[in-house]
Amino acid sequence: MEVKQVTTKAQEGQNIQSTPAEQAHVGEQTVPRKRSRKRSITIFIAVSALNVGLLVLLWTQLLTPAANVSNQQSSGFGDSSAVGDISSPLIGKTMPDFTLATLDGSKQVHLATLKGTPLVLNFWASWCTGCQQEVPFLQKAQGQLKAQNVVLMGIEGQEAASAGQAFLQKYNLNYLNVHDTTDGTTAISYGVTAFPETLFINSKGIVVAKWIGPLTDKGLQLELAKMTR
Repeated sequence: MEVKQVTTKAQEGQNIQSTPAEQAHVGEQTVPRKRSRKRSITIFIAVSALNVGLLVLLWTQLLTPAANVSNQQSSGFGDSSAVGDISSPLIGKTMPDFTLATLDGSKQVHLATLKGTPLVLNFWASWCTGCQQEVPFLQKAQGQLKAQNVVLMGIEGQEAASAGQAFLQKYNLNYLNVHDTTDGTTAISYGVTAFPETLFINSKGIVVAKWIGPLTDKGLQLELAKMTR
């Protein structure tokens, strides 16, 4: 009886202990598990880094428009690097027609009736810093333009006509100025994206040049030369 019990315990001990081959098999299973765990951790870190990068990019994009708006409000026009003579889809095409009231409301101006006369259309607003910088030059240049039979016309927009009238009085402007529609239809048809912008139209009613930002004497001479080509 005692012998049987000893034998049974010995057998149980043999069942509990693993053979070297079995231990090796268990080790083989442990290594892939460790590698799989390392791979999961690596993937998690990579995905987390990617998400952080995307969040930073999104945050940057959200801040950029606000900065642009702030710059536009302070300068009166958009990107200062774009100031000067620029290309436009309108160049080489017939000027978009419009009928607008003068700022004082005394009459209607139908652009088509001015065909045959070279035109300089200056888009502006009283709150625009660039327009405030530019207008003394325009007032001075209008004498030269008139002598060359060129009509200078200011087109005020994005504000009440009363603000435009106060602007004319403040700077003592006496050249033709009209008020754009409340939805800015005229500015849109001429591809105006910010103030001030000036378009040059030859006597055939063809748009020949566009200037963005405050107009200068050098810029005026450059664009006027294109009217006679």
